[in-house]
Amino acid sequence: MEPSPEQSPHHAYPDHWEADVVLRDGGTARIRPITTDDARRLVSFYEQVSDESKYYRFFAPYPRLSDRDVHRFTHHDYVDRVGLAVTIGGEFIGTVRYDRINDQGRPASAPADEAEVAFLVQDAHQGRGVASALLEHIAAVARERGIRRFAAEVLPANNKMIKVFRDAGYTQRRSFEDGSVHLTLDLEPTEKSLAVQRGREQRAEARSVQRLLAPGSVAVIGTGRTPGGVGRTVLRNLLDAGFTGRTYAVNRAFDEGLATLDGVPAHRSLGEIDEQVDLAVIAVPAHRVPEAVADCGEHGVQGLVVLSAGYAERGSAGRELQRELVRQARSYGMRIIGPNAFGIINTAESVRLNASLAPESPARGRIGLFTQSGAIGIALLSGLHRRGAGLSSFISAGNRADVSGNDFLQYSFEDQDTDVALLYLESLGNPRKFTRLARRTAAVKPVVVVKGARHSGTNPPGHAVPVSRIPDATVSALMRQAGVIRVDTVTEMVDAGLLLAGQPLPAGPRVAILGNSESLGLLTYDACLAEGLRPRPPRDLTTAASPQDFRDALAEALADGTCDAVI
Repeated sequence: MEPSPEQSPHHAYPDHWEADVVLRDGGTARIRPITTDDARRLVSFYEQVSDESKYYRFFAPYPRLSDRDVHRFTHHDYVDRVGLAVTIGGEFIGTVRYDRINDQGRPASAPADEAEVAFLVQDAHQGRGVASALLEHIAAVARERGIRRFAAEVLPANNKMIKVFRDAGYTQRRSFEDGSVHLTLDLEPTEKSLAVQRGREQRAEARSVQRLLAPGSVAVIGTGRTPGGVGRTVLRNLLDAGFTGRTYAVNRAFDEGLATLDGVPAHRSLGEIDEQVDLAVIAVPAHRVPEAVADCGEHGVQGLVVLSAGYAERGSAGRELQRELVRQARSYGMRIIGPNAFGIINTAESVRLNASLAPESPARGRIGLFTQSGAIGIALLSGLHRRGAGLSSFISAGNRADVSGNDFLQYSFEDQDTDVALLYLESLGNPRKFTRLARRTAAVKPVVVVKGARHSGTNPPGHAVPVSRIPDATVSALMRQAGVIRVDTVTEMVDAGLLLAGQPLPAGPRVAILGNSESLGLLTYDACLAEGLRPRPPRDLTTAASPQDFRDALAEALADGTCDAVI
C-alpha cells in the first residue's frame, strides 16, 4: 500500500510530484515523495542493497541505517530537503534526495540556490534507467523550489553514476578533489537535456509496447470450459495462430484434476505456474479483475490485456474502477491494454501472437494498426483481409486507460517490421505530444489517421484519461503540420494503407500525369496543385491508346530524371 501523505512542518505533501514512469526495459514504476510513513520501506530497501553500492553511496562501509539515519531520510520539508522514491509493488527500488546548501556546503534555505544530491538504486534494478528517471524528476522538483544547481560527490570507481550525470545533457563542471569526483550540474534545461529526456521516453515507451506484443509466454485468465466464451476464444486464436511461446489456461473454477485444456496446461491460479508468465489476457467480470491483477503482479507478469468491460464506459463509478485498475497495475510495474479491449496481434514469424477476439487471423504484412474501438478494429481487419493485405501488428486499446496511440507511434517508429502506421483515434489525450511523435514517425514512414467523434463535442464513452477538446479544424491543421495523412473513413484508411505499404514514397513533389482523357488529366493536375505538388502538364494519349502505348509512356516518364512520381 502507498503511504498516507502527512503534513510537513514547512510545506504540504506535494502530491503533484507523484508520477508513473516507464523504465528502460519497458516496465513501469511510480515516483513519489518519501514521507514519515516510509521508515519500514526504507530499511527493507537498504537491506537489499549490496555492500558495494552502499560503499559508493556513503564512501565507507555502511552495513545498516541507524535510527537517526532513518529519521533523517524520511523527514523532509519538501523545500530545502526533499527525498523521492521509485516504487514497484509499494516497495522501494531506488531513492534520491537533495539538501539545499550554501557556498560553504552547509545546510541552508532560500535564497541559496544550490543543493547536494545523492542516489541509491537496488542492484537488482540497476541498468533499468531508474537513476536517470530519478534525476529527471528531482531536477524538476528542485527548479520548482528555486534551486538552480546540483552538486554531487562520486567515487571515481562508480562509473554507472558518473555516466548518469554525464548523459543527462545538463551543463556541468567536473573536478577531482580529495579522492572523489566533484560534479556541478546547472539545472536549466538545455536542448541536449530535453533531447535526452525525449529519447529516454521514446525508447522506454517503445520497449513497453514491444514487451506486450512479443511475450515469451501468455496466460489467459478466465478461460472457460465451454467453447465460445471470450477467454476460450482468445485461447483458441492463440493456438490457431501458432504462437511460438508457452500458453496457459487459467480459471479458478477449473476442477482440481483438470491438467490440460485444448492441449495447453490448465491451472486454477497463476501461482500454480512454475515458469515466468510475460503477458496475461484477463477475461473475467470486472469485479474479479483486481484479484487477477494482484495475482499477475505477485507472479511477475510484465503486461496485461484486459478484455473485461464495465469500466469508464459505465459512468462515474466505472471511471473510478478504471483509475484504480491502472494504479494497481502500475504499482506492480505492469502496463495495460484496455480495459474493454479487443486484443493484440503480432504476425512476426518469431512470435505469431493472436491474443484477440478477431474472427480472422491476418496474414503477415508491413502495416501496423491501432484502434480505440473494437468494432472499428473488426471492420479494418476485415477490410484488409478481403483485400489480401497483411499486418505487422494490431492493438485494440478499448478505453485506452494506459497504452494509447502515442505509445503505438513510439513503437511504430522503432519497429523494423512496420512500414505504414494506421490509427483510428476517437480522442487525443495529449495533442502536443501526439504532434511531436507523429512528426518524427511520419518523417520515416507514413502515418494515416481516421479521427472519430469529430463533431460530437463530448468525450467518447470509456475515455477517462484527460482529453483535449480542440476544434476539428485545429486537429486537421496539427496533423497536416506533422505530416500525417488524415482520411475520413475506414475504407479510405484501408485504401491508403494498401497503397503506401506496396508503393515506395516519391523522392520529391514532381509528378507526371498520363491518361487517355484530357478532362480527367486536368482534374488530376488541379488536385496535385491543391496538395502542394508540382505536376507537369498532363499527357493525353487519347482514347485510341493501346496498352503498349501506356507501357511506353510510363517507361519514358519513369526514366525522366525530372519526375518523382507518375499518375
